[in-house]
Amino acid sequence: MTFDSEYEPFFQPPGWIIGPIWAVLYSTLAISIYYTILNRDKLEKFNLIVFFFFAQLTLNLLWPSVFNSADYLLALVMISFMIVFSVMYAYLTFKPLPNASKIIWPYIVWITFAAIINTAYYLHFR
Repeated sequence: MTFDSEYEPFFQPPGWIIGPIWAVLYSTLAISIYYTILNRDKLEKFNLIVFFFFAQLTLNLLWPSVFNSADYLLALVMISFMIVFSVMYAYLTFKPLPNASKIIWPYIVWITFAAIINTAYYLHFR
C-alpha cells in the first residue's frame, strides 16, 4: 500500500497480488457500467446511477496518490465515499439489472477491506 512506510498491518496482502486483483475488479466495473448503459431504458434513475458509478471511480483513481502521500485520514474519507457510492450503484441497479449489480459486489468487498487496512495505517500514525 504505502511504499515508503516501515509499518504494515499483519493482514495486508502481499504487493504481488494487488495488481491481478485490481485487473479483475476494474474489468468487472467496466462490464457492469457497460451493461448498465446498454440497458438504461430499464432504469428510472439512470443519471443518478451513472453519477454514483463515476463518482466512486474518480475517487478510486485519486485514492492511491492520497494514501501513498501518507494522508491516511483523507484517504479513509475518500474510501468511505467510494464504498457508499458503490453500494448505492449496486442497490439502484439490483432490481432492474441484477447482473450489473452482483458483478461489482467483489469490488465493494475489496474496497471495504482496503478501508480496514487504511484505518490500521491511520490509527498507527495518528
